[in-house]
Amino acid sequence: MPSRRPPLLSEASFASIRQRVMQATGVQLADDRRTVIATRLHKRLKALGLASFEHYLDLLDSPQGTNEHEQLLRLLVARDSYFFREHRHFECLASWLAELDHPARLWSAACATGEEAWSLAMVAAEKARHPGWEVLASDFDPQLLESADNGIYDIAQARYFPEGWLTRHCLCDVGEMAGRLCIAQALRERVRFQTINLIRPMPAYLGSFDVILLRNLLSSLAPRYKSEVLQHLLAHLRPGGLLIIGHSESVHAPGLPLRPLLPSVFERL
Repeated sequence: MPSRRPPLLSEASFASIRQRVMQATGVQLADDRRTVIATRLHKRLKALGLASFEHYLDLLDSPQGTNEHEQLLRLLVARDSYFFREHRHFECLASWLAELDHPARLWSAACATGEEAWSLAMVAAEKARHPGWEVLASDFDPQLLESADNGIYDIAQARYFPEGWLTRHCLCDVGEMAGRLCIAQALRERVRFQTINLIRPMPAYLGSFDVILLRNLLSSLAPRYKSEVLQHLLAHLRPGGLLIIGHSESVHAPGLPLRPLLPSVFERL
């Protein structure tokens, strides 16, 4: 009977896995995550019939390892997301959009399974002064983006919605949607999902945005990538636009054209 416990993840193999994740995404897995990583990857070893992490690393280096490398990143890079997370950001954004004198372009720059992007779209639909707004939602993981683009979620997520917004912006809990909510077509027409890796050069055709959300990613990036990612994004943020990061995060990059408006909310100079 196969062991339920993972095989030993040596220090060298742990270092190799951390390096691969950082080079692909910029995310630096913490030194104390070796046991967690071994546990998460153990099911991949079992599924692939591999006896050790050394054999797993050999697979990643082989011509057949491309798809498995995507699985590795999906398992190890945290992607926690839910609707209207850190709700004060959305309250701030609602007031700001009501004063904006042109159609807004908003970017959820690490959207994971899409809840943040759809939350942005709902706020814009409710509060934007001008019609014609649009949302770009991006992530490095195309599989997550496919799920996000489907716009279907467990109905339990509805508990975070402002009063009345669920019925205005979603179809839910009827027929095939029992126990689920589905983003309405009117919002789906305004949100575009695109694979973008923030540690790589940005596509030149992206254009400029009025608001960029980069929440709960900076804290996990390796130091060498934090300033680089911010510079990539700020090149696409209009002067006077907003950069919003996570409540527990901070920006310590001298020379960036930003001034704080509120905790975790910055204006592009």
